[in-house]
Amino acid sequence: MATTSSCRGRSGRPSRMRTVHVIITGRVQGVGYRDWCERAALVRALNGWVRNRDDGSVEALFCGDDEEVEDMIAACQRGPAAAAVANVVVTPSAELPRRFTILPTA
Repeated sequence: MATTSSCRGRSGRPSRMRTVHVIITGRVQGVGYRDWCERAALVRALNGWVRNRDDGSVEALFCGDDEEVEDMIAACQRGPAAAAVANVVVTPSAELPRRFTILPTA
């Protein structure tokens, strides 16, 4: 887990900030996964980015309250209704994005 600082989360309880890099595989392109991911991250007040990859996977970075990041990882395992997620690989990251964006395919 990449911990960046302590703060108060949306619940008002002390929380830890966390940044993770995520690779999602399965039927995750052509099903609105990036747009869904952006909306889901913004609802959770997360910063980061999401993009399609040339290999058919989706790659994302989530930064924010540890509980919200965990909730987002769990949501990525389901994805939007048309997705069929096969696997979600999570690794810590030191990147500290300032907002959430959709990046071009890599």
